[in-house]
Amino acid sequence: MADPELPDAAARELYRAILAEGGRIRLADIRPEDEGAVGQLAGLGLLVLRSADSTYSAVNPRAVGERIGAGLREESARLLARAAAVPDLLEDLTQAYDTTPRRAEPVGGVRRVVGMVEIRHLISQLLKDHPHEVLAAQPGGPRPHGHMRDTLDHTHRYLEAGGVMHTVFEPTACSDPRTVEYALRSTRAGAPIRLLEGPFTKTLIFDRAAALIPAAADHTVAAVVEDPAVVGYLVGVFEQQWRQAQVVDWESLAAAATPVAHEQVGRLLARGLTQRAIASRMGLSERTVAGHIARLREVYDAETLFQLGWQMRGARTGESGG
Repeated sequence: MADPELPDAAARELYRAILAEGGRIRLADIRPEDEGAVGQLAGLGLLVLRSADSTYSAVNPRAVGERIGAGLREESARLLARAAAVPDLLEDLTQAYDTTPRRAEPVGGVRRVVGMVEIRHLISQLLKDHPHEVLAAQPGGPRPHGHMRDTLDHTHRYLEAGGVMHTVFEPTACSDPRTVEYALRSTRAGAPIRLLEGPFTKTLIFDRAAALIPAAADHTVAAVVEDPAVVGYLVGVFEQQWRQAQVVDWESLAAAATPVAHEQVGRLLARGLTQRAIASRMGLSERTVAGHIARLREVYDAETLFQLGWQMRGARTGESGG
């Protein structure tokens, strides 16, 4: 006989059907004969009601497996006895909790975090607390080089633990070969990145339950939103952006990025721009530009930067005159 604490055959079949329809089912679409199965899945935590759009969303069974297992184990007399003793064992902590002054609760399910270090720490914590899905809208040009390796490490760990990630960049992010390489490696790992035309707001959404948005123009202050209605709205905006975003062949783009950048460095160098000016113009690091210049010196057999610029200007004048 099947354990009554686990979903029966009808509930399992309905859960699979909901997954096949994108992981959601509207309240209005629930058939009378499925109400019992829906109630069973919701009671177990395998379906969560989203009041923002009156739908049930499927939850990863891993998130509820431990709780169900704990519930089954609690049926034993030994654990019941221990459970009865827990309040006494925690009496000192209970007294400390009751006597500690409380901070005012945030209004409207929103709280603020100040400072980049605190924001990065908060993101790490949110990734741990919400291990199933991240939706990320990341506007702007090339990614900061110093953070890309850490971000990629976080991505690998999140995916290895069973989570999923979807990210949108602006097309200008493709101007930086390192950002292209990062997007390629992220997509290869199973966290796809698409490109979205037009302006959009920086947003990070965790398990469709919490969102992080900028609260200052320089992104040094962030707002954590946990109000279900607001988070539901932000999820809807991201899903629309994801449908509109362009799927990118990062493999081809990465293969083409080096020659394209190499040629552009050459053109700017021939116009007399300095290494630093070229790096600023192209959004690259000076080390990357120096690498391109080193290869150009080999091609033109130039010993100095001045000699290289002179020879390149002469070569391009010859090309335009021929």
